[in-house]
Amino acid sequence: MDKYFDIALIITSIALITSIVLQSKGVGLGNIAGGDSGGVFTARRGIERTLFFITIGLAILFVILTLVTVIISK
Repeated sequence: MDKYFDIALIITSIALITSIVLQSKGVGLGNIAGGDSGGVFTARRGIERTLFFITIGLAILFVILTLVTVIISK
């Protein structure tokens, strides 16, 4: 049973990383050195909004799977 939760946790973490990376549009390496990209906040629409909610769902699923894995492993 532990094996299935571990596999689900790995798949969820890869999907979460992918969704976070896809959201970071317009982010360049200049921000590493402290450069300002002139961040203007706009409303999320269409695919951005869907991706935002998918990321939230994946984060919640990741936390739940982590807690279940810890509880089962005891």
